[in-house]
Amino acid sequence: MDRYINLFTDYGFKKVFGEEPNKDLLIAFLNELLGERDRVKDLTYLNSEHLGKTPRERSAVFDLYCTNEQGEKFIVEVQRVKQKFFKDRSVYYSTFAVQEQAAKGKDWKYELKSVYTIGILDFCFEDSDEEKFHHQVKLMEEETKKVFYDKLTFIYLEIPKFNKNLAELTSDYERWLYAFKNLHRLKDHPEELEAGIFKRLIEIAEIARYNESEQRNYQESLKDYWDLKSAIDTYYEEGIAVGKAEGQQEKTREIVTNGLNQGIDITTIVAMTGLSESEIVRIKEGSR
Repeated sequence: MDRYINLFTDYGFKKVFGEEPNKDLLIAFLNELLGERDRVKDLTYLNSEHLGKTPRERSAVFDLYCTNEQGEKFIVEVQRVKQKFFKDRSVYYSTFAVQEQAAKGKDWKYELKSVYTIGILDFCFEDSDEEKFHHQVKLMEEETKKVFYDKLTFIYLEIPKFNKNLAELTSDYERWLYAFKNLHRLKDHPEELEAGIFKRLIEIAEIARYNESEQRNYQESLKDYWDLKSAIDTYYEEGIAVGKAEGQQEKTREIVTNGLNQGIDITTIVAMTGLSESEIVRIKEGSR
């Protein structure tokens, strides 16, 4: 068994960053991304499930959804597998945090608080620079390259591109990137992660500290992660239409079930498998 949890598992990520006693870890991580200008002092966890305005409208379920003391919103997502329309999904998710700010009554002047959407990716964008792994995106004037609107920010981290080892780490920002990529591979408690917030991270991430129920939940989440990753990697590498190919029905069912268990939305599973929404719903209902 690994000594430390994998931060890309659903259970591992929410155990470290999604529990009230550990929110100092989330605050520290966000501040390394945002810099001095947008520093967060405190966070409140919000309901991560957002329903459409009508039963026919699509809902959204965030990994983490928070607000700070100024009322700014933070959507934090770990993305475990490639998705054809991942960027579209990020923009769509951000609209929930924008629209919910609308105040009732005629006196509201449309003033909005900032919304930050942060994607921590366990894959690489197909169209991105080979070395660039940190993307910070705002609405910008095409000609002048000046920021046109600074209250909507998207940050994407392509973790597989970060290749520094422990001895090469020079900042807490790099230590966070290293932890996402390598924490579950560590066999010992490294000196480079002894100081400050990383001592807390190591303590919370050590599997031996968990009770029997917590360890079982983590192992189930880890199995879902590897099953889904293996199935999707095969799908992309071989370029097969998994949902349509003869003899692939069981593999398709496995991809759908694992995807749903990981919280991946139905639209994304449709894009990955070629199945219709109704077919995915039938598999979902059959697995209960």
